[in-house]
Amino acid sequence: MKAYDVLIIGGGVCGLTAAIYAARANLSVGIIEKEVCGGLVNWTHVVENVPSYKSIHGLDLMAKCREHAESLGVDLVEVEAVTGVDLSAELKLAVTADETYAGRALIVATGRKPLALPVSTEFENVHYCAICDGAPYKGKDVVVVGGGNSGFDESLYLAGLGVASIHILEVFPQCIAAAATQDRARRTGIIRVDTNTKITALDVLESDRGRLHLENCADGKTWTEDCDAVFCFIGQKPNTDLFHGLLDLDKAGYIVANADMETNVSGVFAAGDVIVKKYRQIVTAMGDGAIAALQAEKYIRAR
Repeated sequence: MKAYDVLIIGGGVCGLTAAIYAARANLSVGIIEKEVCGGLVNWTHVVENVPSYKSIHGLDLMAKCREHAESLGVDLVEVEAVTGVDLSAELKLAVTADETYAGRALIVATGRKPLALPVSTEFENVHYCAICDGAPYKGKDVVVVGGGNSGFDESLYLAGLGVASIHILEVFPQCIAAAATQDRARRTGIIRVDTNTKITALDVLESDRGRLHLENCADGKTWTEDCDAVFCFIGQKPNTDLFHGLLDLDKAGYIVANADMETNVSGVFAAGDVIVKKYRQIVTAMGDGAIAALQAEKYIRAR
């Protein structure tokens, strides 16, 4: 068993911030991350709303956060998924395939994962990360599903890769991405946007392209469109399957935590995108992580 003062599940920006604050309080800290540290920020082409950087690639920002945490002696355990937890005793336990980890305090910072395309399909070129999967589509036609900030940011990244055309589809009457980002996308000349548009089916063509069956939600008009790939950015689902029946969750599966990031279980804190909250931004996740770590320190010192 590996034991720490503070055990953190989730190595995104929230978890790393919590680790930095806890380590600076002279507490031993371990992070367990099922993939690589950085979370969804790693997928972000450009970050322009974090003070101190006018513009920075998400991967670069998270590399700096990771370097900061490691410099303070934080133990980063990556590519190791937690398969079970025990929150009933003074020491909180997290179990993986290879090890059991313990913490005097536990911070849940597991974040969210992308929602799947809302139609079943055999089309293989459906993706959820332009940074990860965009390069093969230089000179090709791409459809992006979702008119939020992620949809537009990822479209701009694809445009920078040399994609021939990008069609953003939004099911609602208007896109909710920042106005400046929408303007920048439209100025590329290769990005067009349709609202009130939903996908009803996605077929595979003999040419290995996909054929989208589309419907206008306002007037019922239907048509088809062929493309080489579909990138989907329609929302997120909280990673809380481990905590059903253990922590209080809302109807959508988000963890209920108070302003001090305390859950219904003493010694267990939750922070970042995984909790019930109004705004989910990089800076709010950082703030949540800092609060959780400070409260975890207070909890531990009191014992």
